[in-house]
Amino acid sequence: MLKIKLVITDIDGVWTDGGMYYDQTGNEWKKFNTADSLGVLLCHKLNIPIAIITGEKTEIVKRRAEKLKIDYLFDGVNDKLAVASGLCQKLGITFDQVAFIGDDIGDYKLLKAVGVSGTPKNASKQIKKIVDIRCKKSGGQGAFREFIECLYGEKIVESLFEDL
Repeated sequence: MLKIKLVITDIDGVWTDGGMYYDQTGNEWKKFNTADSLGVLLCHKLNIPIAIITGEKTEIVKRRAEKLKIDYLFDGVNDKLAVASGLCQKLGITFDQVAFIGDDIGDYKLLKAVGVSGTPKNASKQIKKIVDIRCKKSGGQGAFREFIECLYGEKIVESLFEDL
């Protein structure tokens, strides 16, 4: 099994399609794919904590994180590498023990620093060049779950499903 002790994820472009949706009154909407919640469940079953580190600061992401019992939420972040470094220090782990999925320039430095990096299909080509795992699914289409399944392999994922 992998030595991963923390999974970090971006939100926009990974858990969502990256679109910004507004209603007539200016309320922002985001569409999440329920397949990604199964990726969270797999991490919970493996006792692997999850951290969301995102540049956006919205109530929608906070509510989604609470609903899925995400261990750590850092929103409104400009320097994802610095935040991840602080979290690793707090947990007593190194970047080698971290997996991160991101999709664009704000994720670049952290993707290069972690032990296992991944990106959805819709990521920028510069990001696709540097990651270990290139998901076949786009953001908002189950890319986070696919990333988790790639990390742990089919046999482990199947055994976890039997325990659900």
